[in-house]
Amino acid sequence: MATHKSAIKRARQNEKRREQNRARKTRIKNVIKKVTDAVAQGTPEAAQKTLNEAKSVIHKSAAKGVIHKNTAARKISRLARMVNSKES
Repeated sequence: MATHKSAIKRARQNEKRREQNRARKTRIKNVIKKVTDAVAQGTPEAAQKTLNEAKSVIHKSAAKGVIHKNTAARKISRLARMVNSKES
């Protein structure tokens, strides 16, 4: 366990960030599931709406450093391709 004042603060900050990152990653997984479910139901309007929501969540997570920007781009690209293939 940390004994210096600065090390104690750093440990507190790390724990707080770990929890925030975990919540953000869970949120990413949930919005991806929402898009997948909307595509499976066959409603293009709902799928497009959830895709836009998912894009926002994924971009924000990448901006905060939770996931790498290329990972975010890949996830968004795959979701968009899934939605667009079901629309046509």
